[in-house]
Amino acid sequence: MTGEQIREAMIDIIQGLLEDDDTNLFRLQDDVSICDQLDLDSMDFLHIILELRKRHGITVPEEDFMKLSRMKGCIKYLVPLLKDK
Repeated sequence: MTGEQIREAMIDIIQGLLEDDDTNLFRLQDDVSICDQLDLDSMDFLHIILELRKRHGITVPEEDFMKLSRMKGCIKYLVPLLKDK
């Protein structure tokens, strides 16, 4: 997967979590915490991590959770793990 594909996959996961929210997720800023931008709590963030594992078979160790707190970090962290998918 490319960086843009990972961004779209993350947006899809977050959209599923937000359900009826009409927030334009394509406007997420890459360098700002996803949780801060969308007013998500730690349980919401954990659901995002778990959905990554479910959809893509990726296990993210707890010590790496903060690397996924911003979209830029998600892309940087996930590109090597998903490069062949």
